[in-house]
Amino acid sequence: MTAIKAQQAEQFLKTLDLRYRAILLYGTDAGVIAERARTAAKKLAESSDPPGEILRIEDADLELEPDRLLVEAQTIPMFGGPKVIHTRTSRRVNAQVLQPLLQNGALAGALVVEAGNLRPDDSLRVLFERSPNAAAVACYADETRTLDSIISETLEQAGVTITREAREALIARLGADRALTRGELEKLVLYTRSKRQITIDDIDAIVGDASELAIETVVLAAASGDARRAVQEFDRVVASGESPQAVISAVQRHMQRLHRLRASLERGQSMDAALRQLRPPIHFKTRPHLEAQCRIWTIEKLNTSFSHIADAAKEARLNSAVEASIAERLLLDIAHTAKSDASARSTQA
Repeated sequence: MTAIKAQQAEQFLKTLDLRYRAILLYGTDAGVIAERARTAAKKLAESSDPPGEILRIEDADLELEPDRLLVEAQTIPMFGGPKVIHTRTSRRVNAQVLQPLLQNGALAGALVVEAGNLRPDDSLRVLFERSPNAAAVACYADETRTLDSIISETLEQAGVTITREAREALIARLGADRALTRGELEKLVLYTRSKRQITIDDIDAIVGDASELAIETVVLAAASGDARRAVQEFDRVVASGESPQAVISAVQRHMQRLHRLRASLERGQSMDAALRQLRPPIHFKTRPHLEAQCRIWTIEKLNTSFSHIADAAKEARLNSAVEASIAERLLLDIAHTAKSDASARSTQA
């Protein structure tokens, strides 16, 4: 059984064991999936002498020739190395279609399949995890360490440096999708091509964070006790294509930030000093919300919220079909706690 966890994915593909001839890449980050799929296909193609051909087969190709994927995957080329079939799950590319290739030894070359987020019991994921020469690789949004490496690699190639403040702000705005991250970095390099060092002003001027701001609106509403607005904004964010799991992650980051603020205040620091210490730096429009929320969230309440958030994150990862409902329930729980705390403090005053 070969199931590669998200934190193992980069190393697995970097040192790809060539006994794996069929690789499934699935998860919530389409950009990471696509990038890793290209890497896997290239490595598999170059593993033979002479190198094999990478053949991309789309769903539209199968509309015209329904059996093309199976035929190509089982055909040994007369010239060149074994073919590497690169495809994506669809109505015509599923577990039932691929099962004979993986379990009956009919695969003549190699196979790389891109998929969306799959439950642990999804038939396609189970097929790749249990087949002897196949692997299923989880691909989720980039963590801070991974983002930092991508930023360093890109800027080093471009011959520019970046200030610490700018790097922290850049990390805060990237990561929802690997392809978008690459695009934003390329845009930043182009914008600063006449400079030796990138500053926070460059980040504010060029790096888009529309999705981040949309998610932040959801989180701020929930943490302020405004359940109605939190749910309304959440529906808009999901309808625009954002992942409910990304919202849960944003809630977790926000509550951790509140916890750091409350801890600083309880150590005797002023609000100004506590806010200045936050990294990445907060936007001036966010400051009033944080100040108000620090008055209604205690350390004890925040610690309890972490448990609820962790449960929601795990449940959403294991039950992607209902992840939106799980995230919405978490938002309502956070908003209810915030509102009850605010009401209690108002009564005491």
